[in-house]
Order: sequence, then C-alpha cells, then structure tokens
Amino acid sequence: MEYVYAALLLHRLKQDVTEDNVKNVIKATGTSPDEVKVKALVAALSDVNIDEALKTAPVAISAPPSAAPAPAPATAAESPASPKEEEKKEEEALEGLSSLFG
Repeated sequence: MEYVYAALLLHRLKQDVTEDNVKNVIKATGTSPDEVKVKALVAALSDVNIDEALKTAPVAISAPPSAAPAPAPATAAESPASPKEEEKKEEEALEGLSSLFG
C-alpha cells in the first residue's frame, strides 16, 4: 500500500513516477524499499493515466461525526444490507482500485 501512496504523492507533486523516485519516497519514511514491488508498481503504472483513474475510482465519502445526522430506526421495508450485498459492494470497490494498475 505504501508504494501506491508513494506513486500518488509523486503524481500529486507533478514528479515522474520512476523507480528511483518511488525508492526515494519509501526511503524518506525510514524503510528500505523492496526492489520487486517498486519495479512492479512502476511497470503497472506505465500505461495508466493516473488522473483519469482517480476520476473514475469509486470513493466512499463520510461526513465528520459531529455533522452526521442520527440514524433513523430501520423499518420492515428498510432492512440492513445482507452480507452478500456488502461483499458485492466491496468487490466492486476493489475492481475500481485494480483499474489503477491496468
């Protein structure tokens, strides 16, 4: 995950997402970069338009706790999502994330 964050940080700062740059970001955290992960990440992102991928990626937005309204009691018509529905939503979110890697 930290390698993806490094790539996003470099992209946000308008720096090239290269092996050396990703390694430098990881080293700046006090961690030794894994050469294989760095190479895999840079290769996977080489043909990806990161701006477009970020625009189309599903994002869960939540309000701050103090601004969130109190939840209404569930009625018979409004039952909580079943575990299968929740699992399907989670899989869809992961598919959106995988689009970052081509």
